[in-house]
Amino acid sequence: MPNPQVPLIRWRVLVVEDEYFLANDLRIALTSLGAEVMPLAGDLHDAREQIARSGFDIGILDIDLRGDNSFALADELKRREIPFIFSTGYGSELIPARFAGVPRWEKPFDANALACHALQLCRYGMTCQ
Repeated sequence: MPNPQVPLIRWRVLVVEDEYFLANDLRIALTSLGAEVMPLAGDLHDAREQIARSGFDIGILDIDLRGDNSFALADELKRREIPFIFSTGYGSELIPARFAGVPRWEKPFDANALACHALQLCRYGMTCQ
């Protein structure tokens, strides 16, 4: 039986991914772990709107969104002190040095393992709420 004095935290996750099936796999994996997934953002415009609304604890960002990179989105998340993970087909050498400390999951990856890592960052990271 849950302890009523310990609040249950439902982490809110922003998934920015232009490959629908991969985004949906992440949504399913995150939801199965108890997270709430914001409406999926498949391009820069959708992602900017989600970030402007805020209301999430961590982001998972694909770097290449239909030919545009998401580094400006990553800069905004850093500015807001919202932790994030890159999910990408890019090698680490193509990621700007200012993101050296950002976890990077290279495609193809196991959506369940990435979801677990994201929620671990929320539980143990200094900036997750």
